Order: sequence, then C-alpha cells, then structure tokens
Amino acid sequence: MPHVTMAPDLKPGTPGLMQYRPETGRPLSQLAEVLLRDAHSLSRADRELIAAHVSALNDCKFCLYTHSEVSAQQHPEGRATVDKILADPASAPISPKLKALLKISEAASESGHAVTKEMVASARTAGATDTEIHDTVLIAAAFCMYNRYCDGLAAVVPEDPAAYVPMAAMIIREGYSSCATSD
Repeated sequence: MPHVTMAPDLKPGTPGLMQYRPETGRPLSQLAEVLLRDAHSLSRADRELIAAHVSALNDCKFCLYTHSEVSAQQHPEGRATVDKILADPASAPISPKLKALLKISEAASESGHAVTKEMVASARTAGATDTEIHDTVLIAAAFCMYNRYCDGLAAVVPEDPAAYVPMAAMIIREGYSSCATSD
C-alpha cells in the first residue's frame, strides 16, 4: 500500500506518483524524455540500460523491470544480451566505451565524489564524449532520485515481469511524457 492516498485508477510505479502530483510529475517525466529518448550519440537502448543498471544497484524493481524491458525491446540483440549486461557488465559482450560508462554510472549512484578522474579518462580513451559522460552521470543521478521516489512512497508495482512488456512498448511508442498523464 502506498504511503500516500492515491486513486486506484492511477498507473503503477513512478508514473502513478507522477499522475498523483502532476505539477512535479511533468518535469520529472520531461527529464526522463530528454535523457533517455532525445537524439543522442548513445542509443536509446544503451541509455535505458544505464537507467536499469542504476535501478538494479538501488534495488528498485519497478525501474529495473521497466527500463531493462525498454532497453531489451530496442536492443539489436534483445533480452538475453540485456540480461547478460545487467548480470555482469565487466564480462558482457558490449563495447569498452559502454563498459566504462556503466562503471561511471555505478560510481555516481554511490556518490558523486565516487566518480574519479581515472574513470572519466578511461571512458574518454574508450571513445566517450563529454556529453556522453555528462549524461551518464545525470542518468545515474536522476535514477537514484526516481528509484527513491518510487520505493520511498511504496508505489504499487506489478510483481509479474510480463506486465512490464506492454508498459515498455507504450514508452517506446509514446515517450515518457505520457507517464505523467492519466490517459
């Protein structure tokens, strides 16, 4: 049961909380839209993977299941590869650049001070741009907030991972701005 009284017709998880208080929900969903869906040198699948990775570290099941599914539906290799990456990024079949960015996201999810010059240098050596490094840190920071928002208010979330498949398809089709509306 959520820690705040919410209408039963609101969406599950963070979107329901955004609908509960649209004045704060709209800017939060717009931030997710910009970070995860706008034109970028990192693919949408990779940015969603960073969000899922941080959510796994924070033990936020709703965000982990949602963003890993959004990543899997957009990743050329699909669910199996996304699961491998989330299980062990260091040995996953991904580029050195994405490995370095995931390492930065891990550090940023622990503390901003945990991101070191060496991590940033490693990411640059692997081909990461300043914008990619910036956005990786911002995705990690934002998802620490989204994770705590969802779990801190005990949002109602689906237990069945299959429930996240249509939610992910809707996000891919309509974007994150649709999360803060009650349609």
